[in-house]
Amino acid sequence: MSGPRIFHLTTPEAWAEAERAGRVVPAGFEHEGFVHCSTLEQLTGTISRHLAGEDELRLLELDPADLGEDLRWEESRPGEVYPHLYRPIETADVRAVWTWHRDPDGAVRLPSELT
Repeated sequence: MSGPRIFHLTTPEAWAEAERAGRVVPAGFEHEGFVHCSTLEQLTGTISRHLAGEDELRLLELDPADLGEDLRWEESRPGEVYPHLYRPIETADVRAVWTWHRDPDGAVRLPSELT
């Protein structure tokens, strides 16, 4: 892999559908035109802000080298730059799938294998 570690967060159900369909097309893709992604360092904040109601997620790890010019780094929050992919994620783009579970106390901690 080259560059920072990049992830897309999705539900187990959405990932199962993507495995059948061969691609991940998030609900907001048609409207926004890109897939939201996060770096390893941004994951806990992204989960806390945008996926507070989820207790289980799939963290799809992508290799930036495979994404080419479709991957763009753009400011999403003031002073914070996030990776955005301007095409659906093909299942072949996914280098690893990590399962995340919310801690029993409600905390957001990443799987120990990732850190």
